[in-house]
Amino acid sequence: MKRTLIFGATGGIGQAIAARLAESGWSMYLHCNSNWEEASDLARTLAEKHPLQDFMPIKLNFLAGDDQLKNFASSLLPVNAVVFAQGITNYDFLGSQSSQVIDQIIKVNLENPIKLTKLLESQLLKQEHSRIVYLGSVYGGQGSAMEAVYSATKGGISRFAQAYAREVAASRFTVNVVAPGAVNTAMNAMFSPETLKELAEEIPAGHLAKPKEIAYWVDCLLNPESDYLTGQTIYVSGGWLE
Repeated sequence: MKRTLIFGATGGIGQAIAARLAESGWSMYLHCNSNWEEASDLARTLAEKHPLQDFMPIKLNFLAGDDQLKNFASSLLPVNAVVFAQGITNYDFLGSQSSQVIDQIIKVNLENPIKLTKLLESQLLKQEHSRIVYLGSVYGGQGSAMEAVYSATKGGISRFAQAYAREVAASRFTVNVVAPGAVNTAMNAMFSPETLKELAEEIPAGHLAKPKEIAYWVDCLLNPESDYLTGQTIYVSGGWLE
């Protein structure tokens, strides 16, 4: 049985990834930061549609310290793939953001994903066709004003994936980033309809992405036949930005 761990499974993109991978035959851990009820509901819904697969909700605060991360990693059954779909941002000028907020964005988006990758490496190396996919952002390729720290973390995860992929490539263990542009999820709910309309007009495709359009590429990267694609950041942006 092939099993994946989806961090941020209760988010808009995370849920779409879970649904897509379930259709492809994956069993999975469905991670939540605090929305345990939502993760449990998602697991039940997927289990009803795919009764021969396992769907297990699991909880971890992404601001956790090293000991909690180790305990979390050691509690898992072997996984063949890990998808890091969690992420936070804070839309504001850098000078207006507290050090605490800056530290949180870095920890959730970059520091703890790297630490969890290290902790999960040994079990992934034992599997055939192991995969890691990080959710990046177009802002990792071209930074966004008002989201300077977020942009830095997304650029950082792309460079980390590029470097780390070279360490494990000989083991048929691939590491890639899917970097969405603007996606119709709760993360963009902070913006007014007028602002979102203006944004859509800037995008050559003429609209924000649907979460399932991002999930498609994650599914492709987890396919056993994608062994030769590694260390890449794939921009799924409708032609917008990089």
